[in-house]
Amino acid sequence: MKQILLINDVVGYSHVGMVAMLPILTQMGHTTYNLPTALVSNTLDYGHFNVLETTDYMRGTIPVWHRLGFRFDAVCTGLMFSEEQATLVSSYCRQLQREGTTVFVDPIMGDGGRLYNGISDTQVQLMKEMVGVADLTFPNYTEACYLTGTPYRPEGLSWDEACDMVDGLLALGAKAAVVTSACLKDEASPSQVRHCVIGRRSDWPLEGFRQRGKEGPYFCIDYDEIPVAFHGTGDIFSAVLIGHLMNGETLRDSTATAMRVVSSLIERNRDQRDFCQGIPIEKCLDLL
Repeated sequence: MKQILLINDVVGYSHVGMVAMLPILTQMGHTTYNLPTALVSNTLDYGHFNVLETTDYMRGTIPVWHRLGFRFDAVCTGLMFSEEQATLVSSYCRQLQREGTTVFVDPIMGDGGRLYNGISDTQVQLMKEMVGVADLTFPNYTEACYLTGTPYRPEGLSWDEACDMVDGLLALGAKAAVVTSACLKDEASPSQVRHCVIGRRSDWPLEGFRQRGKEGPYFCIDYDEIPVAFHGTGDIFSAVLIGHLMNGETLRDSTATAMRVVSSLIERNRDQRDFCQGIPIEKCLDLL
């Protein structure tokens, strides 16, 4: 059992962000804590929303935890809402790293080739700062494009282009990276696109989780795309990935398991009417 801290937003109306991650990590046997970056009324794609940033609360909480000697085996960061907040969190993560904490960064910004409603170019720069702290970062393809300056190509990337994009994440400072929702051109049939998750392990051993070095630095895992756009599937992927990594599984195996779980959850709930509400994860914990 590991002690895991989530630094992310809390959404009132939707099973996304911290609301989705907490029950998954708890079900997997980890003790999970939270430091909210904001209270958000609902997911941003509803068009109208209210956000209460919690930067003052965070600024006051971190020194209290330090004084009390609280320690965490891992921390996972999500959505940041200001430059001050990103600076505060990145500084705190570096402090935790020096104490042996593994830092995971989910640079939540967009999908489908565009930024989420309410996300600005300034927040892209903030996420670059956060990725620079990460032992492992796991953007989706859109977010990886924004972070590395890679053109978004729905027709698919070549394998060399995909590797360059992942290398770009390490150039920002991340030690390892996994890119979800990627598209690769099929070498056997150039008009076809392979949907896949691409990973790059660290060039050196990481304290927090295992890697499979003998297979080379890169890996690619294909999947069949399900034409359903649930909110929060990235948060679910992150939680399952972290849970298995912290249970001692390798980066590639944990990635494959997280992909399988997300696929199963989508299939079970694909008839749901409002995808913005996310997946009711508490009803689906048996799939973990």
